[in-house]
Parts: sequence; C-alpha cells; structure tokens
Amino acid sequence: MAVGEICNRDVVVAEKALSVVDAAQLMRKHHVGDLVVVEEKAGHRYPVGIVTDRDIVVEVVAAGVNPDALKVGDIMGPEVATVHEGDGLFEALRHMRDKGVRRMPVVDREGGLVGILTLDDLLSLLAEEMTELAKLVSRERQREAVIRT
Repeated sequence: MAVGEICNRDVVVAEKALSVVDAAQLMRKHHVGDLVVVEEKAGHRYPVGIVTDRDIVVEVVAAGVNPDALKVGDIMGPEVATVHEGDGLFEALRHMRDKGVRRMPVVDREGGLVGILTLDDLLSLLAEEMTELAKLVSRERQREAVIRT
C-alpha cells in the first residue's frame, strides 16, 4: 500500500514568520500536535520544517524563553524528512525510524505538500490488519470444525 493512500491530506500548516504563541493556538484550534512549516512558491506549498507541541514545551516553556519573542522558524528543526506519496508503508516506516521522527510530510514528485503521515496513522492501520488476521485464524478453525465433523 502506498503512503498516499492512508496519509492525512488535511494538513495544518504555518509559515516561518508565525509567532510561537499563534502556532500553539493554531494547534489547539485544530486539535493537532504539529504544524508543517511551508514556503509558498508558484501556488504550491513546500515543506521546510515541522513544529510540534513538544518543541514548544522543550524549546520555549522549559527554557524560560518569552514565547512572544519567537517565531516558528526559530524553533523548527534544521531539516525536514519527507516521504513520497508513492512510497510503500514499510519503506516510510523504516525512513521514520532511521530519522527518529513520528511524523513526516508526504510530498508529490515535485516536492509539494500533499499530506502527512504519522506514527498514529501507521499504528491504526497495523491494528486493523492484525484484527483481520486474527479473524482469519478464527474462521479457519470454524471451517475446519465443520468439515471434520
């Protein structure tokens, strides 16, 4: 299955110039734990970073920094790891593991933002697949019991 088939295409985005306070309020409003930081070029959005609620807590609140003095661009990571919408799920999972991230923007061939893949998305999908496998085992036993009696 390709990443583009399960990624969330309703991505909450921000620009580097957005204040950290406004970023936190945007996360709260949309009930998300991250914002994909984008740059707009020729009508397309290109991911340049991610800011998470954890970034705000660790980099701003815990450090005692005035959040009004910071912009999203000040606290986002130096690079963003992305995955292409045509990549397979296990390839994406390996890439997330290798990069040590729980979220990855999903991009098209030109690098434009099309969605986001999160560890939560992958866990939900894997849980569904495991449930289906368990049902298969149960049905196989039932079928065999009918055939063998």
